[in-house]
Amino acid sequence: MIDPQTPLSRVGEKAFLEHLERRIPLGPGVVLGVGDDAAALEGLVPKALVTTDSLVEGIHFRREWAPPRLLGRKALSVNLSDVAAMGGTPRHATVSLCLPADTTFGFVDELYDGLLERAAENAVNLVGGNVTSTTGPVVIDITLLGQGDGLLTRRGARPGDRILVTGSLGAAAAGLMLLGQGVRVDAEGALASLGPWTESSAGPLLRCLLAVLDPRPPIGLGRSLGEAGVAHAAIDVSDGLSSDLRRLCEASGLCARVDAFRIPVDESASVVARARGREALDLALHSGEEYQLLLAVPEDRVEEATGLALVWHVDLTDIGAFEEGDPDVFLRTATGMRSLLPGGHDHFAGVEIPAPGQPVR
Repeated sequence: MIDPQTPLSRVGEKAFLEHLERRIPLGPGVVLGVGDDAAALEGLVPKALVTTDSLVEGIHFRREWAPPRLLGRKALSVNLSDVAAMGGTPRHATVSLCLPADTTFGFVDELYDGLLERAAENAVNLVGGNVTSTTGPVVIDITLLGQGDGLLTRRGARPGDRILVTGSLGAAAAGLMLLGQGVRVDAEGALASLGPWTESSAGPLLRCLLAVLDPRPPIGLGRSLGEAGVAHAAIDVSDGLSSDLRRLCEASGLCARVDAFRIPVDESASVVARARGREALDLALHSGEEYQLLLAVPEDRVEEATGLALVWHVDLTDIGAFEEGDPDVFLRTATGMRSLLPGGHDHFAGVEIPAPGQPVR
């Protein structure tokens, strides 16, 4: 048994990889999994889906903020969300890690606890990957393979389609604000530190923290929508509603009109926003890392989509419609209609996570 505090530099790559090979089981459709030059898979029909995403320390997370088990769960979830937005079924994943030599064995083992948990919840096999040392930050890179037939894309929205969004929005942005204020969860995802808040706010605080640290995309609903052919187009809300809805408009060559009063603002995010003098609607419009689904659904199939959402216990809200016009997003408020500029995360327009000691915006 290796002491969890042992750095990987002392264990060595061979022993570390052998440990991972023992931990990761073969699943259905896996002919050859971890331990060879490549995985051998079967059964990826009729169409194979491939997506990849990275979590980079200092950009997407800070180790003092994110327990490694939750970090592992999130790393797979952000890829699962992409497959859900395509209407597909996730099947197999590879995991590549860039780790400083002083990374402890316990950190990586807990990271894999989370990866294996989220993989098991979604019948996904971890089939290999790569581990390398780095003098830079921790990088977790995952490639996910899936399959599907009635695929959803960003290009299929049509004039008159209703704009539907799953879940509620704003909690992830509120969670990021809370992390900057010193609110923390422990390794099991329970509230560990209230920061400047009181115990009476514990429930909303925890919901917001878990929204950003352990998102749960509506994967089953995405698959069902693809199989039923209910939606014309879809995208996951990973960079903010204002940004991702504009992407749907640009891909489909349409404009969109949404009603501010219909936006499903998360109740816990509202609690945090009000206490800090922020507008909860702004959080809901621009919060990245929500990993909800944004859909274009013909009006005569909205009821069918709502029925599928009920089966999967997912809230589904109609927030507006697509129309003919140059790609743009318009927001109707009590004071009139205005263009909604994208305000979500852009990787090359600044770092979303503040430096230590700096305020969270």
